[in-house]
Amino acid sequence: MTRTTTSRDDEAERLRRWRLVLGGGGAADGTGHELRGRDAAMDGALTALYGRQKGTDGQGTDRGRRTAGLGASAPAVARWLGDIRTYFPSSVVQVMQRDAIDRLGLSALLLEPEMLEAVEADVHLVGTLLSLNRVMPETTKETARAVVRKVVEQLEKKLATRTRATLGGALDRSARISRPRHRDIDWDRTIRANLKNYLPEHRTVVPERLIGHGRTAQSVKKDVVLCIDQSGSMAASVVYASVFGAVLASMRALDTRLVVFDTAVVDLTDQLDDPVDVLFGTQLGGGTDINRALAYCQSRITRPAETVVVLISDLYEGGIRDEMLKRVAAMKASGVQFVTLLALSDEGAPAYDRDHAAALAALGAPAFACTPDLFPDVMAAALEKRPLPIPDMAEQR
Repeated sequence: MTRTTTSRDDEAERLRRWRLVLGGGGAADGTGHELRGRDAAMDGALTALYGRQKGTDGQGTDRGRRTAGLGASAPAVARWLGDIRTYFPSSVVQVMQRDAIDRLGLSALLLEPEMLEAVEADVHLVGTLLSLNRVMPETTKETARAVVRKVVEQLEKKLATRTRATLGGALDRSARISRPRHRDIDWDRTIRANLKNYLPEHRTVVPERLIGHGRTAQSVKKDVVLCIDQSGSMAASVVYASVFGAVLASMRALDTRLVVFDTAVVDLTDQLDDPVDVLFGTQLGGGTDINRALAYCQSRITRPAETVVVLISDLYEGGIRDEMLKRVAAMKASGVQFVTLLALSDEGAPAYDRDHAAALAALGAPAFACTPDLFPDVMAAALEKRPLPIPDMAEQR
């Protein structure tokens, strides 16, 4: 193939991509490239969601206003959902579904079982379903639970192993003792710690320092309280926190409590064996009363020096601000490790109340957004009372 032919092919591909990006009503729409076959079908799916509408100022100008192209017909939406799954990868499908729900007002159609069976399930779809939970008809709830369970099981598979390994190591380190009884000596770690004292003539190691297993290795060592803001903007965080709550609850060395709140407080600890039940026990939306939620959590703390409280909230407080800060200060003074997460999701830092975040930081409880991958390391540091691995907030925006 000659260089000229290659250049022409590259130019044709460039025009093809621009044509798909620009969309429009014309066959070539100013690019000189006409879409055919699969490309035309892809363009049709994109136009249905992102199509442009001519202005209404009488000039026929294109104002770039995006409008609905799917209508309110369930069969039409079902066909469109099938088309985008055919033409685009799963990650793109999830974005397009999210845009369709947000931009075209298709939430009501998710109340129909056949629609739920057609969509690509992800964390954001789960958040949408949870927000519709109170108006969802009984005929749809079984299908909705199946969709939510599929996402939850995927998240557990992805997150559980590393979480248990990371926190298990942190708990083991916190349980070791330096003057163990003979039966409690951790011989492997003791030998490694004393290799510098190896005596070749005697072919032995002189153990100057013994490292032991904690005698309470099988008992509860730490208490964890997850306090989750269930306002509408925190949907993805609620999903991830519920999954992590179930994982933490499965660890015998942790006593885990999960509390969700808006202007009311609900303790979902007894449902932690099934994170799907936890999620359907939430009610996304409504106001926010962080002070009331922290008051409840504070009342359940019996071993402050062995307790980690994780507040997951954007900090837009509708309750009593000063009381909220006093509670955080009191918990920290009693020995509680207090962690404030503005979000627990892959989206980075959300909109949040910067004044409250600064006030918490001044109390020694800096607020930051945390990805699911980082959460085990944050919890491990809190359990060991080490500095938290706080990401750069500038990079999260």
